[in-house]
This record gives sequence, C-alpha cells and structure tokens, in this order.
Amino acid sequence: MSTTRTRPATDALTRDALAVLQPGFRGTTAPDWVLRRLDEGLAAVAVFGRNVENPDQLAALTAQLRAVRGDVLVAVDEEGGDVTRLEVRTGSSYPGNLALGAVDDPELTRAVARDLGTRLAACGINLNWAPCADVNSDPGNPVIGVRSFGDTPAPVARHTAAYVEGLQSAGVAACTKHFPGHGDTAVDSHHDMPRVGVDLATLRERELVPFRAAVAAGTRAVMSAHILLPALDPERPATLSPAALHGLLRAPVSEGGLGFDGLIVTDGIEMRAISATYGIERGSVLALAAGADALCVGGGLSDEATVDRLRDALIRAVHDGDLPEERLADAAARVRALAEWARGAAASAAPAPGAGAVEGAAPAPGLRAARRALRRTAREPFTPLTAPVHVAGFTPVANIAVGDETPWGVAAELTRLLPGTTTTTYGAERATAEGTDRLVAAVLTEAGRRRVVAVVRDAHRHPWMAAALTALVAARPDTVVVEMGVPQAEPCGALHLATHGAARVCARAAAEALTGAAADG
Repeated sequence: MSTTRTRPATDALTRDALAVLQPGFRGTTAPDWVLRRLDEGLAAVAVFGRNVENPDQLAALTAQLRAVRGDVLVAVDEEGGDVTRLEVRTGSSYPGNLALGAVDDPELTRAVARDLGTRLAACGINLNWAPCADVNSDPGNPVIGVRSFGDTPAPVARHTAAYVEGLQSAGVAACTKHFPGHGDTAVDSHHDMPRVGVDLATLRERELVPFRAAVAAGTRAVMSAHILLPALDPERPATLSPAALHGLLRAPVSEGGLGFDGLIVTDGIEMRAISATYGIERGSVLALAAGADALCVGGGLSDEATVDRLRDALIRAVHDGDLPEERLADAAARVRALAEWARGAAASAAPAPGAGAVEGAAPAPGLRAARRALRRTAREPFTPLTAPVHVAGFTPVANIAVGDETPWGVAAELTRLLPGTTTTTYGAERATAEGTDRLVAAVLTEAGRRRVVAVVRDAHRHPWMAAALTALVAARPDTVVVEMGVPQAEPCGALHLATHGAARVCARAAAEALTGAAADG
C-alpha cells in the first residue's frame, strides 16, 4: 500500500493534473493544504531552504508527508557547494562541482555524491535536482559558474556520470540539469530568456555530451532549461519545445536523440524566462504538451492558490483540446513510476561508510575533495599565517540559485584558527559610491598592521572587484588573495589561493592551508 488513509473520490483527470506538479510551500511543517492535495492526487513536494531547520526537523516533515501518501516524491535542490538547502544557514559540508572537476577523480566524485545522497535519504528526500551537467563554456556566465564541473565536455561528462551513480546508489533519484545545456549563456533565466546561438553540430559535440553520459549512467530524471536555441527551435525555449524534449531528449539514439525514457522535470515554471513571456498557466500547458512530465514550482510562488491555478489550467487545457489527455496521463504515470523506484531504492540502499557520523562536521569525502581542489600560486615560498589578520570580503550580488542566505568566505574559519581576526565586507554599491582609491584606503585603515586576506568571488566578472583587488595588492604586496569563484582572473598577491567554490568545507580547507593547521578528518 502507498498510503495510510483512504483517498477521496477525485476524478482521474484531476489526480493526473495534481500528480505532475512539484510545488513548494512555506514553513517547517506541512500546511494543511499540502496534506489535502496529497490525498487528492499530488505526488510530489519540493523542499527549499526556508523549510529546513536541521536534519531531525526535516526528517519529521517528510514523515508527516508520508503519513498521508507513502510514495510521495520529496524533491530538493541540493547541489552541494554554493547551492545548498540542507545547510542553507551554515554553508555546505560538500564542495561543489567545479571543485570536484578540479580534482578530476571520478571515484571521489562518486563518493561525495553517495555521501550527500545518504544524508538526503536519512532526511526523507528521494529526488535531488542535481547534478548540473552544464559545460561552463562562457566564463562570464552569471548563473552556472562553479556549479559546473568544468568548461570542456569530456571531464564534465565523466563527473556527471559519477555523480549520478553515487547519488542513486544511496537511493536518491538524480535529476540531471539544465537540458540541453545552460553553460553558454550570458543571461540568468531567473530574470530573462537566455539565447544560445550555437549550431546543432556544436550543441551535439559540447552541450549534449554530459547529458548522454548521464543517460548512460541511468539518471532517473532530467531537468529542462528555459533557454532559446534558434538552431533547434527558433520560437520556443527548450522547456516548451517539442523539438528539444521529444525530438532530442526522448528520440532514440538511432534517430540522433538521447533515448531518455525517465522523468522530464521543468526548471522553475515561475522563472521570468517563462512567466514573463507566457504566464505560468500557459507555460505549464505548453511544457506538458512539449513532452515535460513534471512542473517545478514553488521557489517563488509557494501557496495553495498557485497549485490550484496550475491544476485547473491543465484540466481546462485537456477539455479545450490544447493538451491531449493521453499526454497528461503519460506524464502522471512517469511521476508515479519514479516514486515507486524511489521507494524500492530507499529500501535497498545501504548507508555510505561513515556518512553523517557527526552532525555539522564535514564528511570525510567532502573535506578530502575540498582540500585536493585547492590551487596555490605564490610569488615566493609562503610562510603560514600565525597572527590575527584582517579579512576583506569583496562581495558580489548572489544569483538566485545560490541565494543570499548562505554565508561564505574564510573569515569564520580564520577566526577559529587565528582568534582576534577581523573582517569587513565591501560591495559594488560602496565601490561605486566611493571609488576604488577610497575603498582600498578603507581596507587599509581597517586592517591597520594586520595582514590583509582579500576574499573574492568571480573577480573576472566584476570590474569593480578586479580594480579594487589590483589597487589593494599594489598598496600591500603581501596581501593574500582567496578566489572562491571561478579562478579566471590572473593570480595576484603574495599568495593566490583558488578554492573552486564557496562552500563552508572549501573555506575550511583554505583556512587550513593559510595557517598550516593540522589536517584532521
């Protein structure tokens, strides 16, 4: 049996319309409306950082959902690294994709993903909207960056496959994203419609390579991207394009497709790339008609009225002939099939060795990967820091996927190892208002005699940050620079340390390297 209570007599069409939704909600316990919709046919629920206080609370929340529907899919956007929901208030115990790609040890990537999957499964999560299989071919990409395993197809493919295998070995379904590839974009689809102007040959030789590897590795789900590829479909973004979803992702390999037969999930349907052009109701109908099976919603719109609007829009579309009833039924069946797989996988998966042994501590695979991902560039032999320093954090505006709730930087870890360390953050607004010279003068005044550790994130993408860093290093050549984004800019400072991500575990590894702290764990 898949439930612990008798289901209400809801008609099949309504149950199917609810089954294809993956909505979010507010609060750390399930609202009554979510429980009612589970009774009526809702088959999946999404959990975001706002729903998480700690592992025990999250486990109680998912148990509350399963008391109503035992086979419910509980999804989360837990990439590790910069994008974490499980540890949204502290920073992740796992390095992100770019750090794993920098190490380039697929077995370690598999171990990290399995460890993360085990932690998710212990909290009752059985669908993870990860990994990113995007090839970050545009270094100015505002939304992918460190979320990618790298900027060339082959390493991204092998680490995507390893991640899928590791995650699913823990009983958590992987949802590989963002098909057919969000790496060559200069626009964040949360805000507008990105356009990728590559030809089909480039698409097949670059963007699609990691997705083929994911399909071969058995990924249970794929998430579509809200990006326009005119060479594939000049009118509709991939999420709404039959050419992308049915003609490319679903089509047999013999016909030039990827032969994927699992669940196709849309990226957030309320993102402006869809909502501003089509509206969420029409966008949802077009996505299902194009071949999507499940609609992600709730990152922004997380209320009962939104779920009802989308349910009713799908039912109306069937009645009006805009969405074949058979297509909706097929999509709902795929959702339920994944739920059945997840229930069986959870029952048979064994815990990863040592996973989650100490709450809040970095698991061994995550810490090992973060340490191995560090890249040092020094003008001369570096003497470890032993006295308190001043940490100057040059802070860009976080993209929506990362969010601004999660702390980052090395100040907390350096303060732990070097008590008395001070820190100040400096942003674009202050740099614009004061100018580079006054900003750097403020850093030097606040540092006093302390050595300066400048922390940056994607310095190559932010002219104000690059200018401030250059001026600071010129004024204080002994400045230590820690780059916690994509290390694209020329290394500078007495020591330049690239962490390949801003996860808490990356900060820990960096602080250890700067202070010569004994490596434990």
